[in-house]
Amino acid sequence: MKKTTGMDRAITRKWRPQTQAVRGGTWRSEHGETSEALFLTSGYTYDDAQTVADRFAGEAEGMTYSRLQNPTVAMLEERIALMEGAEACRAQASGMAAMTAALLCQVSAGDHVVAARAAFGSCRWLVDQLLPRFGVETSVIDSADNAAWEAAIKPNTKVFFFETPANPTLDIVDLQHVCDLARAHGITTLVDNAFASPALQRPMEFGADVVAYSATKLMDGQGRVLAGAVCGSEEWINEVLLPFQRNTGPNISPFNAWVVHKGLETLSLRAHQQSRNAVELGQFLEPRVTKAGGVMQHPGLASHPRHELAKTQMDATGPIFAFDVQTRERAFQVLDALQLVDISNNIGDARSLMCHPASTTHANMGEEARAEMGVTEGLLRINVGLEDIKDLIEDMDQALAVAGI
Repeated sequence: MKKTTGMDRAITRKWRPQTQAVRGGTWRSEHGETSEALFLTSGYTYDDAQTVADRFAGEAEGMTYSRLQNPTVAMLEERIALMEGAEACRAQASGMAAMTAALLCQVSAGDHVVAARAAFGSCRWLVDQLLPRFGVETSVIDSADNAAWEAAIKPNTKVFFFETPANPTLDIVDLQHVCDLARAHGITTLVDNAFASPALQRPMEFGADVVAYSATKLMDGQGRVLAGAVCGSEEWINEVLLPFQRNTGPNISPFNAWVVHKGLETLSLRAHQQSRNAVELGQFLEPRVTKAGGVMQHPGLASHPRHELAKTQMDATGPIFAFDVQTRERAFQVLDALQLVDISNNIGDARSLMCHPASTTHANMGEEARAEMGVTEGLLRINVGLEDIKDLIEDMDQALAVAGI
């Protein structure tokens, strides 16, 4: 592979997904390094004044300032865009920086946003609290109800915003239906794909306009750094997102970009193995949980109301699922009894992690909003990692027994 091959779309778009994940976006310096270089610099120097003037005027290619361009960040952006099947990508400082930028860059006072009710707590805060402060009208709907999307459309509807699978209730949105509906009405679809990653689901193949990520999750997948990304058409990225990003600065650090860039090399391997582990663990848990009066929320199991739909739009159903053990007391008993699985509110990690959303990720939403979303007091969310599945089953077995399940 030549030094600039990884940045040549004429070549890289012909590669298969795993090759893109390992080789895409690679740009080698004159030293010919095998591992991509880390450029820790805030700015750049120029040989003459005209060069810098031309770059700032957009008349010449090249770096100007690391808030706008950085070689390491550019490599990450190209690799994610390739894996997503997008024309362009812009990396962000965190997942919430990505969601905030992707929303705020395209709405103004008087616009209307339709959002899924099942969402990460901070995403719901954007919809419920932040957007209305600036005169943006919002409606929250049951995203699993296809008819609800059309019923919510108004003349001023600008964006459909949702995640699938949803955090933490694992609601599945019918991507093809919702994206087709939005396209017919001139509405932009913004999909949070963090629970799946491009290794398991590519919303643009179903017509999504913009796909946003917490790259902290599966893309890094090893609990090391915060990162985010927004993918879209070259026109949308450059004309809609970039002016917002240039002037507000939610950019990622080169070091964090480098870490995620290396994590992408093993993303598909990790995501698929963790998905297999999650299904096997879910199959073990389901009879115990349901016998005790609880509910499983796992799109990889036939009991999920949209199991068949999930199979048609996902390569695998991901490492994350939830189950309800009815009370907070019992949920805490399960958590406290864990010996292998960590109590943690992160997801997408190679380690198995479990949390109680009502007291962590969705604690600030209030009881009424949590009830609307289905985030009950007994709900537990688990990220299934890469440990031996027999060890995970043994740990869950003894933890459930302690809680009388």
